Amino acid sequence: MKNIEFFKFREPRLIGINWLGLITLYKKEVLRFLNVWAQTIVSPIVTLILFTSVFTIAIGDGRGKVLGHDFVIFLIPGLISMQILQNAFANTSSSLMIAKIQGNIVDILFPPLSAFEVTTAMLLGGITRGLVVGVFSVIIIIPFMHVPIHNVFLIFLFAILGSSMMAAIGFVTGLWSQKFDHLATITNFVVVPLSFLSGTFYSIEKINDHFHLFSQLNPFFYAIDGFRYGFLGQADGSIQVGIIYLSILNIALWFMCYILFEKGYRIKS
Repeated sequence: MKNIEFFKFREPRLIGINWLGLITLYKKEVLRFLNVWAQTIVSPIVTLILFTSVFTIAIGDGRGKVLGHDFVIFLIPGLISMQILQNAFANTSSSLMIAKIQGNIVDILFPPLSAFEVTTAMLLGGITRGLVVGVFSVIIIIPFMHVPIHNVFLIFLFAILGSSMMAAIGFVTGLWSQKFDHLATITNFVVVPLSFLSGTFYSIEKINDHFHLFSQLNPFFYAIDGFRYGFLGQADGSIQVGIIYLSILNIALWFMCYILFEKGYRIKS
């Protein structure tokens, strides 16, 4: 009888991974941000429209071309990429922070899920939110502003690399944070400054050597620059270096998330 029950309730596993549990947790993360779609999807798009409107009205035709395109056309892909990055970060960081504060972090600690399965599911949830925001932003903004599309593959590649990086950073931030003030500190003093100083609003060709070097070390720059190249066919930096840099950084960050969660960093007493 015990053997029968064991085989009846045993979860299917492939190469040692509890796929059912991983997919279930991933669905939970996706449904979590879809249930508040006005805040997680509509709000970033409204922010994007406001940024675009303000720059269009304020600058008009008075600004010269940047990378061979009108300034507003140059600006829009960068703004979309910035929204993708920030929303991927917000999803994983807020998910862990809220779970810790409400005490339902046990929902992912007690089930038969490994650290690899939990981190993968939650990071994929963050990537999904970033991509959803990006897709809707492109659908709403690009056709009306007549932004060209140069390479769809690179658009998706850098959107995935960028959102993956930020989802992992958000995961680490969520583990580290003990209250919302900690989360706000990382958002306001790390994520937002690096986003704004990444070439979103300007070409790094126009800045001095010190800031130019800083931009080349800033991973946000490569995520935004590569994403912009997918639309405009022009880039400030090397696309190949960007792919390699972001790929290595993603591997390191995902491994860090796995190690920290496996050790129960700030979530197990």
